[in-house]
Amino acid sequence: MSALIVPTLEGEFFRLRELVVDDAASLQRYADDKAVWLNLFEGFPSPYTMADATAWCDGGSRSPAMGYVWGIECEGHIIGCISIRPDAGWLRCNAEVGYWIGRPYWMRGIVSAALKNMTGWAWEALPDLTRIYAPIFARNAGSQAVANSCGFEHEGVFKQSAIKAGKVIDRTQWALLRPPKAKAKPPRHGWSEAFAADPDNGISEK
Repeated sequence: MSALIVPTLEGEFFRLRELVVDDAASLQRYADDKAVWLNLFEGFPSPYTMADATAWCDGGSRSPAMGYVWGIECEGHIIGCISIRPDAGWLRCNAEVGYWIGRPYWMRGIVSAALKNMTGWAWEALPDLTRIYAPIFARNAGSQAVANSCGFEHEGVFKQSAIKAGKVIDRTQWALLRPPKAKAKPPRHGWSEAFAADPDNGISEK
């Protein structure tokens, strides 16, 4: 399957855009942080090397298996990532979001603004979509606050449902339903067709 088309989305003080190989050094600087790693899925590398960053920026982030992935650009460089991955088959009306940002940029409202920007795009661009959900580690109050600030509702807690750093932990789930006025635009560039054919696959926990 060909790479998905990731549009540039402009925010007031940030930009969401496709990652390129020149972003690797900045990405690696913020991703190689235990405080970031502790709230991401178990497959996220630690330490996060330049080789890891280069592989992600130079093609890994554009794999259809990962959905739509944007780098979060702020102050002229990439400080994190945000993504949305629609489910497949009879669950294709759902999509999972994931996001992380470098520790120096925490508590500045950047991820909340980026999530609102991305979900607004998703309602227009993905016509089958009716629900966007965010599975988050239950201990991660910051990411839950981001979801809550963007209108996501708390759906529940999955007890002892994940393993992180060798420990069994709880996860919580937040979700946002399509607003009544958010009408989808006709599919463009094969977006709908690409996801209909996309097999079930994973994305990072938040």
